[in-house]
Amino acid sequence: MWRTSFGLLEKSYVSGAPASFLLGKDLRIPLCPVPLCSAVVDVAIQDYVADVASELIYQNKSHTSSEVIFVFPLAPHMTIYSFQALNEDAKVQALLQDELFVPPLSVQAQQLHKATKGQENWEYLQHQSEHSGEVFACFLGSLSPGKEMVVTLRYVQELPRKLGGAAQFLLPATLHPHWNYYTWNCLNNKPHYSLLLTASLQSPRGVVNAEANCALTPLIYTAQDHSAARVSLAEIPPRDDFELLVYYGDPTEVSAVVEKGDPGAPVGSLLGDPLVLVTLSPSIPDAVPGQCQSGEFIFLLDTTFLERAQKSLLFLLKSLPLGCYFNIYCYGATSVGIYPQSVEYTQDNLTKAMQRILSTTSRLGDADLLGTLRTIYNTPQPHGHARQLFIFMTGLPPDKEAIAAEVCHHRNSHRCFSFCFSEDSAALAMTLARETRGEATYINSDKELAAVVLNCLKRALKPAAEGVSLSWTLPLGLEAEVLGGTPRSVFQGEHIHLYAKIRGEAQDMKVATGVLTLQFSLNGQNVAHTIPFPLCPQGDGRLAGHRLAARCLLGMLLADIVSGSGDEPRQRAVEISLTSGIICPFTSYVGVRTSQWVTWYQGPLALLPPHQTLVACQILQLRGSIRSSSCFPKSIFIPPGWLTAVQESWFAIQRLTHDIAALAQNGAHSKAPKPPPPSIYSLEYVDPKFVLSSQIFGPWVSKAIDECQKLVALQNVDGSWTLSSSLASALQVDEAEIKGKMPGEVTEPSIWATVLAVTWLQKKNRYYQDLCELLEDKAVTWLCSRAASQLDKCLEAANTLLESSMELVAGRTAENMTDTSMLGQGNPGYSYRLGDGMLKSSPMERDESGLKE
Repeated sequence: MWRTSFGLLEKSYVSGAPASFLLGKDLRIPLCPVPLCSAVVDVAIQDYVADVASELIYQNKSHTSSEVIFVFPLAPHMTIYSFQALNEDAKVQALLQDELFVPPLSVQAQQLHKATKGQENWEYLQHQSEHSGEVFACFLGSLSPGKEMVVTLRYVQELPRKLGGAAQFLLPATLHPHWNYYTWNCLNNKPHYSLLLTASLQSPRGVVNAEANCALTPLIYTAQDHSAARVSLAEIPPRDDFELLVYYGDPTEVSAVVEKGDPGAPVGSLLGDPLVLVTLSPSIPDAVPGQCQSGEFIFLLDTTFLERAQKSLLFLLKSLPLGCYFNIYCYGATSVGIYPQSVEYTQDNLTKAMQRILSTTSRLGDADLLGTLRTIYNTPQPHGHARQLFIFMTGLPPDKEAIAAEVCHHRNSHRCFSFCFSEDSAALAMTLARETRGEATYINSDKELAAVVLNCLKRALKPAAEGVSLSWTLPLGLEAEVLGGTPRSVFQGEHIHLYAKIRGEAQDMKVATGVLTLQFSLNGQNVAHTIPFPLCPQGDGRLAGHRLAARCLLGMLLADIVSGSGDEPRQRAVEISLTSGIICPFTSYVGVRTSQWVTWYQGPLALLPPHQTLVACQILQLRGSIRSSSCFPKSIFIPPGWLTAVQESWFAIQRLTHDIAALAQNGAHSKAPKPPPPSIYSLEYVDPKFVLSSQIFGPWVSKAIDECQKLVALQNVDGSWTLSSSLASALQVDEAEIKGKMPGEVTEPSIWATVLAVTWLQKKNRYYQDLCELLEDKAVTWLCSRAASQLDKCLEAANTLLESSMELVAGRTAENMTDTSMLGQGNPGYSYRLGDGMLKSSPMERDESGLKE
């Protein structure tokens, strides 16, 4: 499964011809992994950043020479800064160069880049791999039979913060390819390669513990105050992703570590000055059911897309919570805002918005997304409401660079959820989401739109800390500047990495301390967290924080360059890129292959400089990323026997490709070798997620939308329904019968109407769960606040009328309720929740300490 772990891939040769060949238009025998013999990994973790140095040894165990390529997947918060490969014939080193600088070597590099840009292997990786996102790829030439290739790779990455303040480090599958069948011995349950991993841990708060999903050596402290420690892998690695959790003392909602600069770098430069690594992790509780939620939701739709999005937009707008603000912009040749600025989510404002949307017509011409964004950024943001944009793109706008730069300039003020409907706009969608800590989604079919967007809305509705700010108290002569600024909002579960550059001089940095204060607003209450931190720079000189800060600063400079700020930002970006080893759009990799003289040769030719040639080396964006999305629905219905039939087809194709390859290797009259055991991973180009998305997921979702659209349109913004003839028609029940079956205890007809609507939706919960979950939550909240004591009779009558089987479940406390739990505010003795296809209520008692069963 090279598509998962990559590493060193080979393309075998037979009689001088490549063994990778085409069968028809798209079918192709995949590249094969070269076996990994050993991996030595040295990890340096400093608070929540890591520097990883690895040495990988591969061996060609085939009987023929192989053309090899090294491929390394890059995670979103990871960046390479050094790469080298060595065998007995040559050394290949990846170097960065200014794309506009033209010495003789650079001229060759530009020619090589143009020649290899559309090379077959690049296209093969881009089109056939299932991997999502960027990869580093470098051609390393030919590897002889039985010979080894030693790959040295260094990268830095930001680490997520887990429960208890632990830093989580995951070893990439390239360095631990446990997924590949050839790497594991099934007889003794040990890998065919050795893995030696050592981690050095450092934090001024002290290293408390280190845990992994396999055995580790005891923690060895290398500092008396326990601020530094070392730990190693104690036995064979797990047959799974290796995970290391590092726990620090006194976990706080904000942490700060000072990393020393490079002594050889000029004072005042990014690498030369000390840097503060800041992590923000405010504790944000769940939203209280029934309480108005804050947030500003702005929807940007291409006018050519309006007609297709009417149904999805209805579900989206009806699912917004009370207390938020919203607005809709339709952009085409010109931009049209439903309101001049965002308005409060009320019944009147929503009704007017839906009417104006229906009267908006499609306009031909280039979509003015850039102008629409500038209009939004120039409108005031409601105080205490985190701004989130939902951007729908049917095609690639002509000014994509300016759009990305504009969003980057305002990335701290909002979050983007971007949805693209074409492959050419996928890269822009991912850029907008990445710059603002949002999500990007590729919509394969209009039928998926409503369910996919509503799943994203659920994540967007998480509570947030508003008005986030940092203040510094430093000794006289020092000041701190946060590179890229501080985000105004931090959402529940987010962990923000910031980098602050310290400028100036203090009398004695070794004993000086600073104070960092994090302030924000949570549910209208002001919160402040203050932590002291030592200003004495720490670190082992590997500059992990400085390199990650360089990547952050390069993104800012790119936005300035696109905005037309002159040549100075570009020159600074190139300088930072070349000195830090972090690539940027104005630098590019070039692989320099240097021939190695044999060690025993001491003749006159040994005095000549080694011969240098250039090899292809690039960062590639694999197109598999648009087929698998963070918002893609995970629950799909698969007809019985369908997967079995598909697998049998895959096995048949596998046997066919194996036999054809055998003919090419052994000749037409040779006896065909016995094929290997079938595996669904033998055909690397098959993407089952893409196949299932359009043919299975789409039809029932579209049918569900059509069935419940009329009922959803009648729901009020507070979650209730009004008893009317329209409701009777939507429920397909006679209006007179509905009014006649209403229990006598009901004091308000809307209560009876809302119970009927929720019961009808829950009756078909299997089909409507993704579409109507937020709508049902609002309805149950409204019911619990108005009529908790009347729900038993209402639910019994609704079950009889609609021939449903909703149940009442007793004995469940508020602590046991799920995220969709709704605590009755009108009657504190009851709680109601949705789950398992049932509307449930449970009586509870209250004592002095709170609720109990």
